[in-house]
Formats: sequence, C-alpha cells, structure tokens
Amino acid sequence: MPETIERIKCLIIGSGPAGYTAAIYAARADLKPIMYTGMEPGGQLTTTTEVDNFPGYPDGVDGPTMMVQLQQQAERFGTQVRIGMVTAVELSDAQGGIHKVTVDQSKHLEAETIIIATGATAKYLGLPSEQRLRGGGVSACAVCDGFFYKGQDVAIVGGGDTAAEEATYLANICNKVTMLVRKGEMRASKAMQHRVSATKNLEVLYHTEVDEVLGDQVVEGLRMINNETGEKKEIAITGFFVAIGHKPNTEIFKGQIDMDDTGYIITKGKSTKTNKPGVFASGDVQDKEYRQAVTAAGTGCMAALDAERYLAAVESKEEVEA
Repeated sequence: MPETIERIKCLIIGSGPAGYTAAIYAARADLKPIMYTGMEPGGQLTTTTEVDNFPGYPDGVDGPTMMVQLQQQAERFGTQVRIGMVTAVELSDAQGGIHKVTVDQSKHLEAETIIIATGATAKYLGLPSEQRLRGGGVSACAVCDGFFYKGQDVAIVGGGDTAAEEATYLANICNKVTMLVRKGEMRASKAMQHRVSATKNLEVLYHTEVDEVLGDQVVEGLRMINNETGEKKEIAITGFFVAIGHKPNTEIFKGQIDMDDTGYIITKGKSTKTNKPGVFASGDVQDKEYRQAVTAAGTGCMAALDAERYLAAVESKEEVEA
C-alpha cells in the first residue's frame, strides 16, 4: 500500500526561543503545531550556563532549564515536540499551496504553513581548549555574557564591525579588553575603528592569533602568537569572547527562500513573511542584528500570528496580502 503522508496545519522547524514561542501562540490559536527540534534541541541556549537578561527570571536561569520550561509550556497547550531533523523541503509558490517536507531523509510530510526557526550557529576558532571551556568563560555573545566579567580582564577575537562593537561594549564594564585581530588592519567600518581607538582600556593586537585558551575548569588566561614573527605571549584573563561571525542554518532552504548574501532569510517589512506564501521565518535565522533570546521569542510570536492570519484568509478564500 502507498505511504500515507501526514498533513500538518502548522509545522515549526527548530526548537529555540523563537520556535517554542511560535509553538505556544500557534497551539493557543488551535493550529495544532508540530515541532521538529533539529540536531540541537533547545538551540544555542542549551550551551549557555546562565541567562540573566530574559524577562521574568529575577534571579536568572540556566539555559537548559529555561528551554525545558519553554518546551513544557508549549506542550501544555498541545504542541507535539518531535526529535528529528528536516533534511529537505519543496515549497509551494501558490497561495494556500501545500509544502512538502522530508524529515531524517526518509519521513515525508505535508504542511499548510511552515515557521522556520532554525537559528544561526556561532563560528568558533575550533581550538580544543576553546571548545572545552565553552560555558566556563568562553562565549560567542558579549552582550549576553559580558555582565559576568564586570571589572575583570577579558579578551575578544575578531576584526569586523561585530567584534568592534562587542569590544567597546565590554570596555564599558570590564577593567581591560584585549582585542586580537588576525590581519594588520580591522575589517570594521572606519566609524567603528575610531570608536575602538578612542576607548582607553581597549588594546588592539594586530597580526595576532589564539594559540590556546588557558585554564582547567574556567578561563584563566590566553596564549597568543604573532603570525608574522612567531612570538608567543600569555596574558591573564577570565573571559574570552569569539566574534568572528555567525552562520544562519538555512542550507536546506537555499534556492527557494530569498536570502541575503550571507544566508539570512529576508522577511517582508515588519512581518515574518518570506517570499513563499505560508512560510514564515523567526529568530536568529532572519535576525543578524540583535541575536537575543528575547528578540527571537518576539519574532516567534509574530510568526505564529502571521501563520494564523494566513490560514484564516486561505480558509475564507480571501486574497492573502502579498
């Protein structure tokens, strides 16, 4: 007998703050959402030891606990959370069209709406010591974690606008910031470079790369190497920030969803609508400016509301606004 293909009213791809917030709103709107978690259930916050800047947690919360609570809240309203990876999509161009989805390269689904919440992955240097100390002083988000290093000495690696912005942010709260730039100049805009050079407690080391992050359980120092002379040098720090970019998790949507030149999904105006009817994007997958849990959650809410309105218009045969 031929395979019976499951039809889903609202499919959510990804399980970070954007995905779970979308699930809560979609479930309360009776869209019967089904979520596939992806390879990292809970998203980037599962690697964050403390979250102090999400509203509603006066004493802070650790990332994994927060994501478990978000899942429980989504499931309380009827969301089905499934472990699995969406590996291929065939998106319809028609209003009210059905989108075809493959999970784990074998299971086939059909969805009336899709909310993409696959997030972005921070780029790291790939050093064993760096990976071992993630959550122990190594971070890819200065805005998220800089507060924990108030009054301390830290280092940051990167030479673009994000690195410059995060370095100056850290300089406002830390005792000293050492910025490591691999080349002989920064890639950041002139305005950001001027801001860096005007910051007194921010030292920039050019032609400098990380040799090893020092420390057993937590970051205690940094060994650097000058890539011109080969000279090595160690400094004492308690926090090490990586600001060499993020990669949006959009590979399976390329060629179908409009993206910018770095792979972030382009949404229409202030909405979460993509160029495909019934397909919406929320969270870090479409936001390269803020990348915060609270902003991701906000766009997750927007995506669910956009999906609800889209389905209502389709069902009433009204013309869906482009």
